[in-house]
Amino acid sequence: MMPTLRPARPADEPAIDDLCQASARELFPGYYDVQQSPSAVKYFAVLDRTLIEDGTYYVHDADGEIVACGGWSRRNKLFNGSGAGDDARLLDPASEPARIRAMFVRADWTRRGLARAILQHSLDAARAEGFGSVVLAATLPGVPFYESLGFTVAEQTVDTLPDGVQVPGARMTRSIEV
Repeated sequence: MMPTLRPARPADEPAIDDLCQASARELFPGYYDVQQSPSAVKYFAVLDRTLIEDGTYYVHDADGEIVACGGWSRRNKLFNGSGAGDDARLLDPASEPARIRAMFVRADWTRRGLARAILQHSLDAARAEGFGSVVLAATLPGVPFYESLGFTVAEQTVDTLPDGVQVPGARMTRSIEV
């Protein structure tokens, strides 16, 4: 059975939080050490509820179970924990890229095109609002996936999380028209 792609609703928040945490706990140890993995789970694998409020976050629903989630944002915040003072600022589609945010797939639903479908839906929605490009902050497990979809690494990064742990990743960009 193929899950249904739909906008996330506030009632989905607990299931999305559980999915994000479980997905990160599964993937991160293959790329990060014993300090980085739990820190990255704690600070990166957390839903930003503003995405649901804005209607830019989507889920794949399989008979009432959330099996994948992700979306985009027209706001300045690049990722959970980015901490910039103007995170809520609306972006200018004419001169700034939209943000791809918080993509997670349940381990038993990987490799079925769910993240790809969410990403394409997000790109289409951002394009409809006038954006010409997107940017994202990728964790190391996500870099190969995003590269396979036309993203390029703009910058290798090391984010210092609130607990002081440093976690490597990448800022990636892509034209929406690719």
